[in-house]
Amino acid sequence: MALDPTNLPADVLAFLGEYHLATLTTQRPDGSPHVVPVGFGYDQENGLARIITFAPSKKARNLLAAPGSRAVVCQVDGGRWLALEGPASVTDDPARVASAVDAYAARYRTPGERADRVAIEIRVDRILGHA
Repeated sequence: MALDPTNLPADVLAFLGEYHLATLTTQRPDGSPHVVPVGFGYDQENGLARIITFAPSKKARNLLAAPGSRAVVCQVDGGRWLALEGPASVTDDPARVASAVDAYAARYRTPGERADRVAIEIRVDRILGHA
C-alpha cells in the first residue's frame, strides 16, 4: 500500500523507530541491483532516510557514480514491511554525517569511529508497505 511520506500514521512512525535491520538497494554502473544489509534512521521532519557507511563502500561508490540516482531502503518484520524510496546522495559534510550517526545510535547502538565515514541520504518521496 502506498503511504503519504509527509503524513505518516503513528503505527508507521513507531515501526520506523523499532530495532530492525533493513536492506539498501542501489544500482551498479551496469544497471543491476546491489542489495546490502544496513541500519538506518528516518527523519520525518526532513523526509530523509540516513545510512552511515564508509567512503570506499560499494553502495557509496554506486551513488557517487550516478548522481541523482534513486535508492530504496526496506525493513521487514513478519507481515510488516516498509520500503522508503527516493533520490539518494552521499555526503561527507560533518554535520550531516553526525546526524546520520546520531540517528543510527538512537535506533541501534553507538557505532565505532571511522575516519572515512560518510552518510547516504535518501530524500524519501515514495513509501510502500504495511506497518
